[in-house]
Amino acid sequence: MSAAGPAAAVDLVLATGNAGKRAEFAALLAPHGLRLASLADFPGVRLPEEGDDYAANAAAKARAVAQATGLPALGDDSGIEVEALGGRPGPRSARYGGSDLDDRARCARLLEELGATGDAARRARFVCEAALARPDGSVARAFGESRGRILDAPRGTGGFGYDPIFEPEGHAVSMAELPAATKNRISHRGRALAALAGALASLRRSD
Repeated sequence: MSAAGPAAAVDLVLATGNAGKRAEFAALLAPHGLRLASLADFPGVRLPEEGDDYAANAAAKARAVAQATGLPALGDDSGIEVEALGGRPGPRSARYGGSDLDDRARCARLLEELGATGDAARRARFVCEAALARPDGSVARAFGESRGRILDAPRGTGGFGYDPIFEPEGHAVSMAELPAATKNRISHRGRALAALAGALASLRRSD
């Protein structure tokens, strides 16, 4: 796909290489009726290296993709923060334990590290900084969070990342056990995109 060809029919590019996140964004954005593309449609576009600041990471990714494609782009940086671990893994959540670990191994590492603290409450939260960048360099930003606790063991097969070990407040199941509609309503990404609703609505074209 190129900006001169099929990209002309695209309203928004998702600035992520994470398949689970792409699927979740597509579901969250469905009510907006936007025509979406992803980095898979622009194989030459690369995301910048991430640092330790959610908002800066989200904006950098969105700006890079918007400038490279000439289209509006949505980037985010999300993480899980565990109180007993001093807020870790935080912005390093996707790289926690090293790039060779998959989601299951990262969950196991977190559970092992948390177990060593003896913390009974296991309080934690998912956070998301989302950024909607336009090719002119302007950026709209929003924040979302979902508070809860870390479970003793993974539960459920839905979602991705740390969802199987996170129990959101007000629910007796893990994020991975929730119906997709419920998860999308209460999740950190769902809440961040809800806060961006006005900016997203302005992208929809009638042609």
